[in-house]
Amino acid sequence: MTGSALPTELSLVKVRFKGKGPVPSDVQRFLKPKMDLHEDSEKNIVTATFEFPGIKKEDVSIDVHNGRMTVSAESKISEEHDHEGYAVRERRFGKYSRTLQLPQGVTEDQIKASMVDGVLTVTFPKASTEAGPKKVSIS
Repeated sequence: MTGSALPTELSLVKVRFKGKGPVPSDVQRFLKPKMDLHEDSEKNIVTATFEFPGIKKEDVSIDVHNGRMTVSAESKISEEHDHEGYAVRERRFGKYSRTLQLPQGVTEDQIKASMVDGVLTVTFPKASTEAGPKKVSIS
């Protein structure tokens, strides 16, 4: 696509590297935290594990809305050093977000979360106990 208004990935890297300001707002995106998803059929539990290196649990948010769970966080660039003088800057900074569709019938009180050393572990039922078929008596 020649003449595209959006900068290429290489040009964005050059802009960041030279310290000439942030990425243009029209191409900013949420970073996706790395995730593992494990289903335990015997225990009827799903475990989602997210990596948030260097982020404190106070800076992580878990929101449940309309049967979807969104895990988000934000890491900020350290103001310890100015933007000039970096030869290499590989760490990622910005807003992280990942949304999962929850099994039907799962409520927020069934979701458990813990965070240790930048790893967030969230567990919830694979299927709600109420989600199974129900008998209706005929009168």
